[in-house]
Amino acid sequence: MSDGATARGSATEREEARKIAEGLEHLSGFGNEHSSEAVPGALPVGRNSPQRAPLGLYAEQLSGSAFTEPRAHNRRSWLYRIRPSAAHPAFTRTGNGALRSAPFTQTVPDPNRLRWNPLPEPAEDTDFLAGLWTLGGNGDVTQRSGMAVHLYHANASMRRVFSSADGELLIVPERGGLLLRTEFGMLHVEPGHIALIPRGVRFRVELLDETARGYMCENYGAPFRLPDLGPIGANGLANARDFRAPVAAYEDVEGPVEVVNKFCGNLWSATYDHSPLDVVAWHGNHVPYAYDLRRFNVMGTISYDHPDPSIFTVLTSPSDTPGLAGVDFVVFAPRWLVGEDTFRPPYFHRNVMSEYMGLIEGAYDAKTAGEGGFVPGGGSLHNMMSAHGPDRETFDRASAAELRPQKIDDGLAFMFETRWPVSLTPQAARAEHLQQGYDDVWQGLERHFRPLP
Repeated sequence: MSDGATARGSATEREEARKIAEGLEHLSGFGNEHSSEAVPGALPVGRNSPQRAPLGLYAEQLSGSAFTEPRAHNRRSWLYRIRPSAAHPAFTRTGNGALRSAPFTQTVPDPNRLRWNPLPEPAEDTDFLAGLWTLGGNGDVTQRSGMAVHLYHANASMRRVFSSADGELLIVPERGGLLLRTEFGMLHVEPGHIALIPRGVRFRVELLDETARGYMCENYGAPFRLPDLGPIGANGLANARDFRAPVAAYEDVEGPVEVVNKFCGNLWSATYDHSPLDVVAWHGNHVPYAYDLRRFNVMGTISYDHPDPSIFTVLTSPSDTPGLAGVDFVVFAPRWLVGEDTFRPPYFHRNVMSEYMGLIEGAYDAKTAGEGGFVPGGGSLHNMMSAHGPDRETFDRASAAELRPQKIDDGLAFMFETRWPVSLTPQAARAEHLQQGYDDVWQGLERHFRPLP
């Protein structure tokens, strides 16, 4: 990290990072009480905070929830590290770049349907943090409620280390693989995967390809969890065992390292004299995860009608109202459509929830792809009660289609769905890549009504 290499990193560095990424081992299971040690004997036995921690390490607890929250909701991990997190100089304010936080009060919430093209190419030597660009969100970061929609576009690996005290970070790559070096160890994610970094966990993003682009949801509220299955039963949707947690891996680096902390909406920076990714062993359930979205076990109809999109929920952040999410993460993964006498694409809809949709690859079955359409790296926002649904071309095609069994495997889309309207940042409301005339996709939906004689 202090070897004098350029921020961009050489092709050799990327090749080395990819070798590391592709050879990683991992722990399995979402919400498990995991434990891992990079050096045998680093984890204490029978207690969390012995008088002298093994191997001369420091014992430190990282709490992602209040001590007194119910056991099922309590998130905490014990870290055994070379230096305690407290060993650092004062933080000072640094520039926020294009990163913004709630409350989003600089624009009036917009009821119109909106769609954006992908972010433009970044400036040279833009790392993941510098490449973050906030579209909007809701709630209040200081009250730990609501969420934000960010996008990223980077062409450089990070040399610095980042964490958000404001919320957990759900990273959705669309272009380019990432190696995430966290306090808990390393995770590897490619387009089609997601990574979940808990509140307060420090990490660094290294690029495995020349550029990386994607989406990020910052969840200010209750931590994401697997949704209840209800009448579905014991199995289906995202299987807990398919989530990958890192095994312990530490950096023993002496020398200046910039550490950036997002706190109450602003970025603060301090220069440490060592790497904070120095955790030799850990145990707990406040841990990062990676997940392959293609492993999502889609539930669907085998008779008629199009089920509600709630069946595509991967992770949910519950609110204080049962069944009402602060934010849901939903994926439209490969699946079969077999409904009889059924309009198979998503139906026309007005929703009390607000929906931001992104496209990872291919095409979405309710929207026309191609130039000026819904394309990978782009996104659409349908705020609460905004009427939306298939465009005219999709409606005409689906209404006349022969209803044979159909496999949808040429696209991968997702949605951040939230209980409150998403207010835009000024940069999103005025962006050059905001599509003009999005409403036109619904023009030409003809009148077909014919009263009976």
